[in-house]
Amino acid sequence: MDPIGTQTGIVKVDVIPKWNETEIPKYSVTDIKKTSRFPWRPDLNRKIALWEGDITTLDCVGMVHPTNESLNEPSPLTEKIHKLAGPDLRQEVKTKVRGCRTGEAKLTKGYQLPARFVIHTVGPRYNIKYKTAAESALYNCYRNVLMLAKEQQIYSLSMCAINSVKRGYPPEEAAHIAIRTIRRFLEKHGKSFECIVLVNMGINEDIYQDLLPLYFPRNTIEEQWAIDLLPENVGNQDGEPVIAERQIRIMGTIENGEDSDGEEAEEKWEEELSKMHVGQHAFTNMEADPDRIKKQRGNKAATPLESEIDLRRRYERLLRRARTEDLSDIAAHRCIYQTGTDIFGRPIVIFVARNFPASIIDLDKALLYFIHVLDPIVNQDYVAVYFHTLSTGDNQPELSWLKDVYHAVDNRYRKNLKSFYIVHPTVWSRLVTWYFTTFTASPIKDKVHNVTGVHYLYHSIHPDQLDIPPFVLDHDLQVNGPNYYSADGDSETPDGL
Repeated sequence: MDPIGTQTGIVKVDVIPKWNETEIPKYSVTDIKKTSRFPWRPDLNRKIALWEGDITTLDCVGMVHPTNESLNEPSPLTEKIHKLAGPDLRQEVKTKVRGCRTGEAKLTKGYQLPARFVIHTVGPRYNIKYKTAAESALYNCYRNVLMLAKEQQIYSLSMCAINSVKRGYPPEEAAHIAIRTIRRFLEKHGKSFECIVLVNMGINEDIYQDLLPLYFPRNTIEEQWAIDLLPENVGNQDGEPVIAERQIRIMGTIENGEDSDGEEAEEKWEEELSKMHVGQHAFTNMEADPDRIKKQRGNKAATPLESEIDLRRRYERLLRRARTEDLSDIAAHRCIYQTGTDIFGRPIVIFVARNFPASIIDLDKALLYFIHVLDPIVNQDYVAVYFHTLSTGDNQPELSWLKDVYHAVDNRYRKNLKSFYIVHPTVWSRLVTWYFTTFTASPIKDKVHNVTGVHYLYHSIHPDQLDIPPFVLDHDLQVNGPNYYSADGDSETPDGL
């Protein structure tokens, strides 16, 4: 790919060939195989360009600047941006922006740069142990950059790879997340952009050239060729990474290398359970709905063995539905998701109340998605963080539904939950929590901790392991200010942290 323009002069975006204008290789495709998850869209291909050169020379309305939390990373790109933009950029960064967290995007003027605006974002540090958190954070970088550009009517955008060699993110894995996130965003908001220029800076330039045809095929032949090369997991409808489902048997035994389904699984469960001493399994501690069970059995009392079998059957049915039904509409709300791990290596589950439209959402599907997210996690110790921030009555489900959820899941959910943090609680949430943990969920009562500020979490959870919605951080700053927490213990620390 030949550079266009010079490194010293300004490069006009309109002279860069769009993706639909580039040469298409000759593929050998004998027949139409199946429907592609990324079909040929000429209208989207006209909005994408791949260019090799110096991003600071492009005259796009906006340019993306991957940097560190202080926006002053000692890298050649950051130093060049600040040098070309002039001292006004450093002043704005210091006095107005005041930092950017991993996954966020912040806007400044471009000053003396060809770009009128600079969108700063902070990519994640990569660690294979925290791969899920890194994927989620990198997705948020691209998503937040695009959303900010849309909101500010930045119709042309130059974007280099946000992941960096310094932070250790595998370039090819990062490129998949980048390209598919852009594709999904353009599918929904394509009218907001005239052109997005993907800029190769001389490092791993072949990766984008190789992967773009998978997500932006240029004709039907290339679309069919790309189908078998796409990763199995290409995220949800927004391109957001989805945790691969893992088969879990609560008994801890897998016959013939895989689980059984349907009635056969239930029969095997009954057979195994009948061999056990009733009371040793976790399900004996589960609080069932006695009225419901009594009604099902015609007012005849159930034996302990029958109760365990019934509870197991109900959960297995829900789990099978959670694995097979399309829950992408629930996932799109991003009200529950897994992020990284705490300092003890325990996985973290995030609940965002404001993202949960309780009054209009399908609560049955919400329960299935809850199981879909947590079932792979609850076989080990885990922690949960619930952001009550800025939620209203429309975000709060009926207490009866919470009870149903509590009774529907098995005892692993309660037994292995080590801490449940409620961030930014209100008087109402404290009252409901007290009532629920006193009369329904007493086994987790001592595990619930109200936290008045996000920074209190950092005592046991590193900030890089938390994928926190930007509105939560903004609210936290407004309510608590920037320096309310001291790691040395000078500040009040909630119990359990």
